[in-house]
This record gives sequence, structure tokens and C-alpha cells, in this order.
Amino acid sequence: MKEMNGDNRVKGILCIILAAFGFSLMTFFVRLSGDLPTMQKAFFRNIVALCVASFALIKNKTPLYIKKGNRLDIFMRCLFGTSGLIANFYAIDKIGIADANMLNKLSPFFAIILSVFILKELPNKRDIVATVVAFIGALFIIRPTGVMSEMIPALAGLYGGFGAGTAYVFVRKLGKKGENTAIIVFCFSLFSCLIALPYLIFFYHPMTGQQLLYLMLAGMGASLGQFAITTAYKCAPAKELSVFDYTQVLFAAILGIVFLGEYPVTLSILGYAIIIGVAVYRWWWVNRSPKKRATL
Repeated sequence: MKEMNGDNRVKGILCIILAAFGFSLMTFFVRLSGDLPTMQKAFFRNIVALCVASFALIKNKTPLYIKKGNRLDIFMRCLFGTSGLIANFYAIDKIGIADANMLNKLSPFFAIILSVFILKELPNKRDIVATVVAFIGALFIIRPTGVMSEMIPALAGLYGGFGAGTAYVFVRKLGKKGENTAIIVFCFSLFSCLIALPYLIFFYHPMTGQQLLYLMLAGMGASLGQFAITTAYKCAPAKELSVFDYTQVLFAAILGIVFLGEYPVTLSILGYAIIIGVAVYRWWWVNRSPKKRATL
């Protein structure tokens, strides 16, 4: 049994790193797609994921049925995941992709708070301190100046982290109930497409072939990320995986520097260091054996 648990943990870690790479590609190609409406980008990003999820359901002959007890959880995952995605896309267009990704990676700390209400999991004192410190780090990235044109994109990025954190808590809850990964991804992708579709119909912005290609690639990266992260949180609890999710910031920063010439400012780097540092410490602490923790 221990070996199986260990195998699940390793699988979860590998899946979370793969998801981080997929989502960093998504943000990179969304940025490359240029000056297109956020809702239009969201639609094409999710239509690809919807096709991939549909193929997985058909291939595995999985009936598209959601258990009655899971329907509200699926809806909440879709609602917060979609609103967080739209906010994140808006932030990607307005601020550097590394900053947008870092704000999105506050999701584990939001998950700590929301797990109290959704999963009835009470945080300990260290979790509370870690969350406060992480949000202090976020201030270095947001850099509140009172100028709304600068504040709104940063706050949108912050909400993106909130939406993602809430969505992943519901993913974890659904995983505990044994809900099928492809069904979770399918429902989220379909919901997101339906939300964006009215905007697409009435305010469609003509695209070049290159822009369409970039959005399709963003969708493929997102599909990789969605399947990988949903699998990861079904394999192991968030406390064992969350720190590895921060590799997305590293991937995004490398892509931004190499291909976009985006170099994070000093205050942003300080914010990254604070948030990632506290995440690493929290991960190290919660994964120590109870006997070792008792000696500290």
C-alpha cells in the first residue's frame, strides 16, 4: 500500500510539472496571438480543450453522466475556473507573462483559505502565516500606485489566482468522489465556450492565419495542462504538489525573456522570491514526518 501511495505521489509530481509546462505554453501563445479581445482568446483556447476532452470520452466510451451529488461541485469548478481564466488572460495582455503567471500561482494560498469552507480543512498557524506572507509578496508584483490603468490588470491577475485556487479545491473534492477526469475537463471547457460564445458572435474580431494558429497552440497547451493538473490532484493532495506548480513561473519567465524580451523588474523578482520561498517552506514543513516536526 505504501509503495502504491509513493507511486501516486511521484505520478502526481510529474503531472503537476507537466501541467505547469502546458499552462506556460498557453500563456505564451495567448500573448503571441496579439491584439484580440480577451473573450475571443478564451473561446478558442477552450474549444481546443473541448475537442480533446470529447475525443477522450469517445475513445474510452465514457458516458457523459454526472452523478447527482457532483453536479454543484462541477458547476462551481466551471464558474470559478472560467472567471479566473478570463481574468488571467486579461492580465497576460496587459502585464508581463511572468508577472501574470506569478499572480495566478497564488492559487494554492487561496486554496488554503477556501478549503476551510469547501472541504472543512482547518489550516494550522504556519499555513496562516504562509498565506499572509505570500500576499505581501504579491504586493511587490502588483505595486499599487493608485493609477487605475496599472492596478486593474494586476488585480485581474490576482483574481485569476483566486479563481484557479477555488476551482482546484473543487477538482480535489470531485477527485475524492471519484469523478472522471475527462468529464471534469469537458464540462469546464464547454462551460467556458458557452460563456464566451455570445461575445464572439456579436464582437468577433477578424484574425490572421497566424493568430488562429497561436490560439490553437494555446488551446493545446491548455489541454495538456488541464488533463495533467486534474490527474495530479486526483493522485495526491495539494499539500504534496503545490510547490511544483511554481515551475510554471520559471517556464513562463524563460519564454518571456527568450522570445518576448520581457525582463521582470526588481520588485517583481523580489515578489517571486517571497511567494516561492514561502511555498517551498510550507511544502517542506507539511511533508516532514510528524515525529520530525515534533522535534522542531
